[in-house]
Parts: sequence; structure tokens; C-alpha cells
Amino acid sequence: MNEALIRSLTPGVLGVLVRRGADFAAAEDAVQDALIEAVRVWPADPPRDAKGWLVTVAWRKFLDATRADAARRRREDLVEEEPAPGPAASVDDTLQLYFLCAHPSLTPSSAVALTLRAVGGLTTRQIAQAYLVPEATMAQRISRAKRTVSGVRFDQPGDVATVLRVLYLVFNEGYSGDVDLAAEAIRLTRQLAAAIDHPEVAGLLALMLLHHARRASRTAPDGSLVPLAEQDRSRWDTEAIAEGVEILQAALARDRLGEFQAQAAIAALHADAPTAEETDWVQIVEWYDELAGLTDSPVVRLNRAVAVGEADGPRAGLAALAELDASSPGSSSRGSPLPRHTAVAAYLHERDGDLATAARLYAEAAHQASNLAERDYLTRQAARLNTGRSH
Repeated sequence: MNEALIRSLTPGVLGVLVRRGADFAAAEDAVQDALIEAVRVWPADPPRDAKGWLVTVAWRKFLDATRADAARRRREDLVEEEPAPGPAASVDDTLQLYFLCAHPSLTPSSAVALTLRAVGGLTTRQIAQAYLVPEATMAQRISRAKRTVSGVRFDQPGDVATVLRVLYLVFNEGYSGDVDLAAEAIRLTRQLAAAIDHPEVAGLLALMLLHHARRASRTAPDGSLVPLAEQDRSRWDTEAIAEGVEILQAALARDRLGEFQAQAAIAALHADAPTAEETDWVQIVEWYDELAGLTDSPVVRLNRAVAVGEADGPRAGLAALAELDASSPGSSSRGSPLPRHTAVAAYLHERDGDLATAARLYAEAAHQASNLAERDYLTRQAARLNTGRSH
């Protein structure tokens, strides 16, 4: 069974149920039940029309759940609307569903979490990792969001900022996580850019294109991670880079700077450097300063510390890291929920010549890593330094 196919069909099936009158929470549950049924049935008896099969099964699951409800009259009306047999209509409701999930009755964080779970296809654990919160906390947040929107009429779609945040997180998970959602996030952001004249929409699209352009070089043939400085730049997608830079320049010319434009500017500086040694780190630090002023994010300040270390030397980078720890005590490397903090500290200590501390921190970072490829890379870094010190 093709898991990627099922994931790609899920938003469309969910959209059919919502359009036919199902409230969002019940529709999402019915679609999940249909996916479980597909996992059970398809390996032995694959359907000719996968989407039509999922729509039919999900609708029946929805009706079964409705029969257990008190709304008996409404249930009988819905039975008459069951989709007819045959291929399902090819209608892409995904972007509309993103806006519907960003409903005004939800807080922005709850709207993002609900959309990532229901439409983006991410697991509760993946969403929790993106938000740096425990999985149980995120599960409660998503459950509350479902209860809030259950029965609410979706005639007040949410705002663009929340939808952009969802698309950004979906892309990040697709780019660096276990599920390939990056291309889908780019497709939806293109749709949004075509429909809305907004510099931050353009900034997000540029950011996605510039990052995605480097994707082929991010892993070695054996699946291991390749750091940016070691990537084969001849494998970068120059057409995607050119498109991303063009979109970014047009957005920046409007003088309405936002965080996605600033992030795209940093990505463009990396993409513009013929070699890692020729990277304009001084300008990258300046853009991180802009970005920190827009977001005050500890992740931004962590990345800024790396850039400072490259521009002004590793001790300057360690000083910037210490400033981050002082302003956010919970972000220190011991027990830190902040991704890559320990790995950044290890890298800066290695560049500063403190190989013993660097090896220890690389080992700690490997233990904290959220995916196997990153864990393997950090473990190899620790082993490399330990082997070098033993000779």
C-alpha cells in the first residue's frame, strides 16, 4: 500500500465530507477511520479509484457515528446525500481547509495544531516537537480545538498569518522530518500567492523554494546527513534558486518586511555563495538581527549564534550562545527542549579547539536528536573527535 498516496488523498476526502454537511471534527474522525480500513483492505484488494473508495468509506463511517448521535432527523437527510458510485470529482479543497481550520473561534496556536493534524497529516508527536512542548500537552490542545469547532459553521475562515504559519511548519516537517510534505507545502503556497497579493506570502514561497533547491545535496547515498558547508553545490537547483530570489526581491521592494522575507534573505545569501568559504556571514548576521527583532525567537537567536561564530570567530559565537542561555535559562544544553542547542555548542567548541568538550557535547546532542539521520551524524562527529584525541 502506498502511504504517500493515502496522505495526498486525505485533504480531498476531508473536503468532500465537509462540503456535504459534516462538521469538521466528525469528518476528520471518519476520514481517519477510513484510512485505517484502507490499511487493512488495500494490500489484498486495491481499489481502482482510491479517492472514490475513501470518500465512500469515510462517508459511511461518518453516518455510522451520526446514528449514535441524538440528531436522528438530520441523520436521515444525510443518508440521501451519500456519494454515488464511480470516480470522485477531482476538486482540490486543501487550501480552503487550511483556512477553515484557522477559524476565529480558535487561538492561532490551536488552529495551527489542528490543521497540521487533520489536513497536514502530521502526528501529534511531530507537531509537539515543532512547538517544543510535550506530546501529551499537544494532544490536549488538539482535542480542545476539535471540541471547539465541533458543530461550528465554517463561514468565517481564519487569517492569512495563521495559514502561513501552518504551511511553514508543514514544509519544515517535510524538509527535515519523516514524512515528505515539502512539495505539497510549496504547491499550496503557490496557490495562495496566486490568490493573495501579500509580501509575506511571497516571502514564504521564496523561502521554501530556496531551501528546497538544496534538498538533493542534503543527504549522502547512504542516507546520512551532509552539512551545508560540505554539500555539492553543483547539485543545487539553480532554477528554483533564481525563482526564489526573484520572488524575494519583489517582496522586499514593497518595504513591508516580515519574518518569512527575512528568513528567505538569509537562505538567498547561502544560495548565492559559490563556496561555503565565500558565504557573506556578516550580512547573514545582520539579517538575523532583523529577524530577532521581528520574532524574538530562541531558535532565531540560536542560529544567529552560529552566524556570529562564522563571521567573528568561535569565541564570539560562544558568547552569543551564552547570551541566549542568560536570557532563556530553559534553553541551556542540559535538558533543553530547544533543537540543535547542544549540537551548536559542540560545533563552536570544536572550532575553538576544545575537542574534549566538543566530543562530549556531540554525544549529548546525538542522544537528544529527534530523527535517526541526525543522531547518526552527531554520533559520528563525537566518534571522530574521540578517535583523533586518542592518537
